[in-house]
Amino acid sequence: MTAKAVLAYSGGLDTSVTIRWLGEQGYEVHAVAVDVGQQEDFAQVVERGERAGAASVRVVDAVDRY
Repeated sequence: MTAKAVLAYSGGLDTSVTIRWLGEQGYEVHAVAVDVGQQEDFAQVVERGERAGAASVRVVDAVDRY
């Protein structure tokens, strides 16, 4: 059974490298980005996470909460 990790993902360099590193350590990485109303292209965030090796990338809409 493969160990799984959930990563709070910003889409930036640091967390993208972390996805790759966790994958190299044997984890199946699931990345979660949270939209709190910032002006971010979340389609690009998802694409970067997938290219970095995440098994899934989810964007949570939390705009109404903030």
